[in-house]
Amino acid sequence: MTRSFAFLVNPSSGGGAAPRVVVPLARALREAGAEVEVTYTTSAAETPDLVAAAVADGAVVVSVGGDGMLSSVAGSVAALGGVLAMVPAGRGNDFARMLEIPHDTAAQAALLLSGAERAIDLLRVTQADGSSYVVAGSVYAGVDARAAEIVDRSHWLPSTLQYPYAAVRALATYRPVECVVEVDGARSEHRAATVVIAMMALAEIPQGRSSKFPTLGGVTVAVGGCRSRRDGVLRSWRGGRGVGRSRRPG
Repeated sequence: MTRSFAFLVNPSSGGGAAPRVVVPLARALREAGAEVEVTYTTSAAETPDLVAAAVADGAVVVSVGGDGMLSSVAGSVAALGGVLAMVPAGRGNDFARMLEIPHDTAAQAALLLSGAERAIDLLRVTQADGSSYVVAGSVYAGVDARAAEIVDRSHWLPSTLQYPYAAVRALATYRPVECVVEVDGARSEHRAATVVIAMMALAEIPQGRSSKFPTLGGVTVAVGGCRSRRDGVLRSWRGGRGVGRSRRPG
């Protein structure tokens, strides 16, 4: 049976790259006989209703954008028992890269039409006020989160310069924090430059290179410690220090 697809597109992702990605892909899928509906949205508040309608129609929900767009729809799709696909069109695309999602239109169309479904773990983050949200991939605190904030405010720069600019600004202005990390009952205290919690094995944080993304596995926790601002900068570039890997997802 030919699949049907509901594309949810963030038009501002990748400096406006998402619409340029989705148009030829939607055309290729329609030419192959698939039903395709494309909706553009920049509001996370809209996505639950859009996802619910797509899942009710039996469509594969396709997130077109970056990691933020993916996380905004992943929780709703999982809660409703739907099927989620992704097309990388953001600035980072970490999750798609770890899953080795192709970037050319023909390969993306082939994967969407005939790719096998598989289960992937998600993270649920609970904040101090008790509210929670679902994230696909990883959660950062510290200098990496600071860099992400700067990227979000740097749309005036060409997309290829946003991450380098944010990295320099973040490393120059961050403040190390005292934190407590508990993994499977093992508790440790750190003066940290960055803390990363991820559904993947991590290497060389914060550059973002990692090993193969597991379909189902534990939670990796990594801490980049520091004794001073200079030490924190050096450690951030050289890589974080692993703290532990939980055997239980969640």
